[in-house]
Amino acid sequence: MASGHGIPRVSGAIHDHSQEAQDKVRKQIDQYQTVERDVVQRIRTNDFSNDTLQLTSVLLKQNPEYYTVWNHRRRIFLDVFEKEVSSKGAVLDSGPSPTDQKDAEAAEKAGLTVSQREIQLIVNEDLMFLLPLLKQFPKCYWIWNHRAWLLATVSKHLPVSNALEQWQNELGLVAKMLALDSRNFHGWGYRREVVTNLETLSGQSMAEQEFAYATKMIQANLSNFSAWHARSQLIPRLLSERNASSADRKKLFDEEFDLITRALYTDPYDQSLWFYHQYLMSTLDSSNKNSPEILKPCTNAERIEYLEQELDSVMEMLDGAEDCKYIYQALLEYTSRYLEIGSGKTKVTTIEMNEWLNALRKIDPLREGRWKDLEQKMNL
Repeated sequence: MASGHGIPRVSGAIHDHSQEAQDKVRKQIDQYQTVERDVVQRIRTNDFSNDTLQLTSVLLKQNPEYYTVWNHRRRIFLDVFEKEVSSKGAVLDSGPSPTDQKDAEAAEKAGLTVSQREIQLIVNEDLMFLLPLLKQFPKCYWIWNHRAWLLATVSKHLPVSNALEQWQNELGLVAKMLALDSRNFHGWGYRREVVTNLETLSGQSMAEQEFAYATKMIQANLSNFSAWHARSQLIPRLLSERNASSADRKKLFDEEFDLITRALYTDPYDQSLWFYHQYLMSTLDSSNKNSPEILKPCTNAERIEYLEQELDSVMEMLDGAEDCKYIYQALLEYTSRYLEIGSGKTKVTTIEMNEWLNALRKIDPLREGRWKDLEQKMNL
């Protein structure tokens, strides 16, 4: 199964329809169901042993979408953590591996208590367990969710310095994942969660750093809706943290229009670019109380100026892209706003608006109802 932009939801999926392969699958299903029944029974009887944990691992390696098993796994860990915190109870493994031993020595040097060291070791081991799953199933919500839960456990039980280090390592991991698939919105959503935790723990904003990261990702691939979205979410915050003056706000606003206009001239058929252009234009809509605040203050004269500027710019895009419906939609939408606040100005004629609407009907006849509503709304 592939995502909307051609990246497989499950990497390396190969389908063999031979009889031998089908028999093998049936056997695997039988084994899987047997393990599943065993895990359910164990959880019902509060068997939170290491054996139960290993059985959940068997199930999740085959089917990480089974979110109930992730819940079972967390119940096992919660039982262990409670014992560690309250009475230094037994740990899940019978003995430390060489990696565990190295982590234990590092934890001891960091001044952690015995319980904190055990919790850190358990968390690190499970984070490692998740890595191959994440590589194979990069779009599985539950794997990302479980990593966030494990790191939240670190924040709860370990000193701030240790928790910060863990979350910083996680930021590095998600950067690598996004390098493999820069438009994986699961990864982008998780990155925001990681950054939020880092900011909370450190007490320092990462808005400038994240804005630079979004810029880098856009420069690498213009068709990255997630990067554009991240940028839109950061701009109001950046302006606030910079204590930006009216002149600073206008400068940034103009720079953003320059950036998106260059991108649209590169590929006017890319919907993700139009979403960002619409975001910038929405800041000029005084009737929308939820519109992002970039220009401050923003007078009607400035709104008219920007609307005229963008109408001219979008009209120029029609040259060579006469079959691009996004251009016609933008022209009609921005013209509608322009007429609402244009004080009787007639930059756009009714003839032009009807031509744009007829072009939409021709390009996208399946949405005739939508175009009819637009026609009535604009009194065409």
